[in-house]
Amino acid sequence: MGLPGCRGLGRREGLTPAMKKGPRELFVVGDRVLIRPEEEENRTRAGLLLPPGVKEKEDIRSGTVAALGPGTPLPPPEAESEDWQQIQQSAPRYLPMQVKIGDSALFFRKAAIEISFEDEKFLVVPHSAILVLVRGENVPDELPEDI
Repeated sequence: MGLPGCRGLGRREGLTPAMKKGPRELFVVGDRVLIRPEEEENRTRAGLLLPPGVKEKEDIRSGTVAALGPGTPLPPPEAESEDWQQIQQSAPRYLPMQVKIGDSALFFRKAAIEISFEDEKFLVVPHSAILVLVRGENVPDELPEDI
């Protein structure tokens, strides 16, 4: 079962618009990203135990992208046609996102909304709240000098 409106601009190979867990499917809409949060450390590097409220004061959180929406909706190309021409209804168009399933993301904590799906906690984060992505194993440690 596919997501209605996932055709056209923004359709990418391997895009999974829904996350299936058990008999139910979870669809992410628009430019939102579903993130499986990383467990937060409750100890410092020196081994001191941190109180529960300390981590909540940090502005940035991280996690792994589990699912994503189709992208930012684009307006229909109606402005390109004349009023007297019959406008054909076309499939919705979306501006694709840079995020891919499996990416590690750093994002603003305050922009995330916590949800629970099939007894697992996830965060719904708007694409604009993601600061950086870490992807793949073939990422170089240094940038080339000719950039």
